[in-house]
Amino acid sequence: MSPITPDTYTPSPDRYSTMPYRRSGLKLPAISLGFWHNFGDFSSFDTMKQLCFTAFDHGITHFDLANNYGPEPGSAERNAGKILHDYFGAHRDELIISTKAGFDMWPGPYGDHGSRKYLLASLDQSLTRLGLDYVDIFYHHCPDPDTPLEETMGALAQTVTSGKALYVGLSNYDGQRLEAAAAILDELHVPFIIAQNRYNILDRTVERNGLLDAVGKLGKGLITYSPLDQGLLTDRYLDGIPADSRVARDGRFLTEADVARTHDAIVALNTIAAARGQSLADMALAWLLRKREVTSVLVGASRPAQLLDSIGALQGPDFTDDELAAIDRIARDGR
Repeated sequence: MSPITPDTYTPSPDRYSTMPYRRSGLKLPAISLGFWHNFGDFSSFDTMKQLCFTAFDHGITHFDLANNYGPEPGSAERNAGKILHDYFGAHRDELIISTKAGFDMWPGPYGDHGSRKYLLASLDQSLTRLGLDYVDIFYHHCPDPDTPLEETMGALAQTVTSGKALYVGLSNYDGQRLEAAAAILDELHVPFIIAQNRYNILDRTVERNGLLDAVGKLGKGLITYSPLDQGLLTDRYLDGIPADSRVARDGRFLTEADVARTHDAIVALNTIAAARGQSLADMALAWLLRKREVTSVLVGASRPAQLLDSIGALQGPDFTDDELAAIDRIARDGR
């Protein structure tokens, strides 16, 4: 791999040699890079670049964003746009860029949810921030019970017919609503290919709300976010709460109570991982990737070494029936 200077980037010629790609109407890498927390204006731009370089050098072709990612909202797309423009212009056709709209983005009644006005305006804004003519996947980010499903799906259809998105996805839907949406999209001949939902060893919501069964039945892919449960499924909190941890610095998404509630389960899961010759984080990723419904696992990283650790999860041993049963039992008791 050529050295990276401030003005150049030459990807590794071996970038496609080890990463497996799974088909979901579109081939996606088993590991994808999420831009939720570490690509906002409070993060180092140089670190953002290095994360993208490391990802692409190892076959991670999918960069996942949303209109409200930051902080502040919109900043992750702006920073991604600069990186794409400055370093990946010659490789746009090798990349899958996804973004989303659904959560609160601007004031007033048209700045969130699932109306035609919001979704189409948001995608135009996202494309401007990203500096792109189109995204590969455009998601409705969350269900909107106040807007007819036909209107929301019709807006997604227009993003494709206008050439501003190649495929569409649905995020945070349950199984029943996803099936209803898929029927509308199918009737409109829209290439709906993937659902994005939270899923990990400790959070089995998609198993209970029908989503996992629905994607399997419909032949859609599932890309999972929060695979490490905000860092719980790592060695970070095995011995308490470090002063530099997310819990200590920003308790919005993971609290001291969360750590205390799950501590015994995390220790028990770590024991299983160690017996397998893996870190707890690697085992948590491997546990997801063993499932046929899972097309890709979204990982976040604050430094390239973390991303390389996640890629290492692809090399783990198969799970035994006893290991899977023990993991299920521990997860059930730890909730």
